Amino acid sequence: MLESALSSQRPALTSDDELSARKKSLTTLGRHYPHRKWVFMLGLMLALSVVMSFVFCRGCSVMSEDFLVTFGYNFFYTTGLWLANGFPSEWLNRRVDWTIQPIKRFLITLSMSLVLSLIVILIVTTGFNVWYHHRPLSSITWRPFVMPLLITVVVSLFLHSRSFLLSWRDATTQAERLQKENAQAQADSLRRQLDPHFLFNALNALTSLVEENDPARASRFIRQLSQVYRYVLDSQEQEVVPLGEEIRFAEAYLYLQQTRLGEGVQVEMSLPAAALETLLVPPLAVQLLLENAIKHNATSQRDPLRIRVELDQDARTLTVRNNRRPRRLPEGESTGLGLKNLQARYAFLTSQPVRVEQTETDFWVVLPVLELH
Repeated sequence: MLESALSSQRPALTSDDELSARKKSLTTLGRHYPHRKWVFMLGLMLALSVVMSFVFCRGCSVMSEDFLVTFGYNFFYTTGLWLANGFPSEWLNRRVDWTIQPIKRFLITLSMSLVLSLIVILIVTTGFNVWYHHRPLSSITWRPFVMPLLITVVVSLFLHSRSFLLSWRDATTQAERLQKENAQAQADSLRRQLDPHFLFNALNALTSLVEENDPARASRFIRQLSQVYRYVLDSQEQEVVPLGEEIRFAEAYLYLQQTRLGEGVQVEMSLPAAALETLLVPPLAVQLLLENAIKHNATSQRDPLRIRVELDQDARTLTVRNNRRPRRLPEGESTGLGLKNLQARYAFLTSQPVRVEQTETDFWVVLPVLELH
């Protein structure tokens, strides 16, 4: 995927992310060069050499010495020029990317094409003149090199332009697909956060606080509920948010849930404060994992649901882990799209995947965190 095709709001990736994405793009950039098709290209070189032999040796018998020499001359020319212009391009793909330095890559490609083509022409011409025609090296002039070089430049420019444009088309198509998936994932995520089930449960909990005549807790509950919905609405247009903002939103969400569930949910967060404002995550990512843990597991004060949120600064990952206490969900309460949407949003931002793992006793999700440079 081409990084430049993404929107300006997208953060710069960490060096590891960028290197991984660069390697992935370089492995596919040269796939449109025809030199990869060995059988096809050798057949094409043979056919082209036969046609050129008939053109340059008119009236020659196919089995005559003149025709065979002309064929050999053309075959060595075409095959040598094909190899000289095909494989060096793939070697360049690993060192100078078309999409990052197009002018530099064009000049290097053209220069290398001219030099290698000149070497091929010199070897073939000198070889035939010296070993077949028995002419001295001093008899070789520059004139036989002009036309083959001009033809080589035209063909080489055509092949490089074709490969570049086809690769650019593929990258554009992929970027458009990722943008569409990201927009759909964001819309689905927003709809899920405004789920009537959550609002219904929150209002029930608020009603209980009012009936218990606990105005302080009821007031705080309303402020936290307001903070949750304000964050959802404010972040829907953003691709990433500081991890600190996401954690403060998650804490407000957890307060609402713990008010309703009591000691049935216990959450531990191991998050260095210094890293919270420099690292980035997609909005609502952490909350989604907390919501999934609470939704899919039973809770009780005797055997509480334990959730741990932990940041690994060195690995640039955030892990949300919970013990497994599966419960049966009412029909329609879970769509199964939450993690898929989150993975689609991450695919738009970084080449590092969202890892989902589980055992008989634990379930955890590892989120990559991004860093803005």
